[in-house]
Amino acid sequence: MRNRNESTVERLVVGTLGVKAGTVALDALVIDPKLQAETGGTVSRAAFAMALGVVLFDGLLARVPSGAAYGAERLARGERILFDHGALRTIRFPAGPTGALPAGQDAFARILEPLGYHVAKAYPLPALRMTGHAYCHRDLPESVPQYFVSELHVERFDDAFATAARRVFGASRDPLGPEEAALLHDFARHGEASFAQALTMLPRIAMAFERHHGPVHTEDYETLLARSAEAAWIATEGNAFNHATDRVADVDALADRLRAANWPIKDRVEVSGSGRVRQTAFRADPVERVFIDGDGEIVHRTVPGSFYEFITRAVDPATGALDLAFDSGNATGIFAMTRAA
Repeated sequence: MRNRNESTVERLVVGTLGVKAGTVALDALVIDPKLQAETGGTVSRAAFAMALGVVLFDGLLARVPSGAAYGAERLARGERILFDHGALRTIRFPAGPTGALPAGQDAFARILEPLGYHVAKAYPLPALRMTGHAYCHRDLPESVPQYFVSELHVERFDDAFATAARRVFGASRDPLGPEEAALLHDFARHGEASFAQALTMLPRIAMAFERHHGPVHTEDYETLLARSAEAAWIATEGNAFNHATDRVADVDALADRLRAANWPIKDRVEVSGSGRVRQTAFRADPVERVFIDGDGEIVHRTVPGSFYEFITRAVDPATGALDLAFDSGNATGIFAMTRAA
């Protein structure tokens, strides 16, 4: 067993999740040796980004029983998961913020950019009336998980949709305050922060990846759902990870094995235009959420939750490095998993 006091990443994760849950999360994931070697009284932006990724991955598994079961199987085999990327969905109105939240992906750019991320590429998703933005880490791009942040463009829908979207998302709260902003400022300016400050702020930064609006009225939900399953998903799940992704050596072979064992896996593997990025996923696990009906009464309804994805990345011969790109067609196919719960 590793000494949890030696690594900055481990100290942050255990300090946030607790010894038992933190140990399980760390033992399940591949952590870059460069990050494992980091110790001391300061925290680099890469170490904080990795610790944040571990905490968010742990939260995803708590909401996705199929993903947790798969992870337990991997651990029983003596294997670890290489966390490739997490995905989240946001709302962008034609103008202005989303309630108190910055508009669309801007709510997360203010977090990710100070932690060393940059937008490697934007991916149009016209069939979904969305745009995806791939955030890749500058320091350790192959080992610190990426973020695929998508925006749903409200102006591309009709007036009834826009009105319902305003009622659902227009009063969103901002989970970040001055103290969180101060930490992100330190990372942006210096590339590091004090360990004590980072440990205090890590769970509070992680809270940004949650839902920040109140219960949804059933009529508004039905209006959104009729036009966009993705908007309906954001209505119930907010800015939580839509999915987290395991980078594996051969996604096709893995999919065949899981399908033969009756795991809830997608029917086919999505292949990028380059042929170098191959993805598939489990269907979203259902969750129960609170709604408000037409009489103002609280009701419960089962809706699609988050899910678990698998990806294989080949080397790009033009660069000699792992192809860390995404693909609009792949993303559109993977997004459909929240329609199949």
